[in-house]
Amino acid sequence: MRFVYLLFIPMLMLSFCVKGQHIYSVNDGMIQFNSSAPNEIIKATSHKLKGVVDTKKKIFAFKIDLASFEGFNSPLQQEHFNENYMESYMYPEASFTGKIIESVSFDNDGKYKIRAKGKLNIHGVAQERIIYADIIVKDKNISIASEFTVSLTEHNIKIPRVVYDKLATQVNVSMSATLATDNEAL
Repeated sequence: MRFVYLLFIPMLMLSFCVKGQHIYSVNDGMIQFNSSAPNEIIKATSHKLKGVVDTKKKIFAFKIDLASFEGFNSPLQQEHFNENYMESYMYPEASFTGKIIESVSFDNDGKYKIRAKGKLNIHGVAQERIIYADIIVKDKNISIASEFTVSLTEHNIKIPRVVYDKLATQVNVSMSATLATDNEAL
């Protein structure tokens, strides 16, 4: 299944180079997560979000390198995140690929609330999800913002009993991205 995701992004990138104005790529993107447990709050951010959106076909693919998250409470906490929980050496990326449900006029400036339906793949486990997002189209650029939760158990991320009160079982995720056509993104 992961092989399909790895093929999907380059295929979208190829159409990005060939077809032009209805293919947008992430020009600037950020993902942040927040784990609020009884005895500890953990926040980390990555500015390495990659992705493409085909506005004509209403399909998208986003991915993030898990090792790129920064801002943990300590270097040891970041190490535990990558080695013990996310197992980044085996599952280096998280991705979300799918289709935009609503009809959106990406040719006209405006604000839209949309639902994105697809596979959220974290820790090697793909879950069908519908994620809500706000989209702003302005001057042929697209801004996306979304907030959603991720259940660790749904993605087979184990929490040892020793740290159970320091890690939330539901992690809050927020993302924002500015997308541009090939002319602006290059």
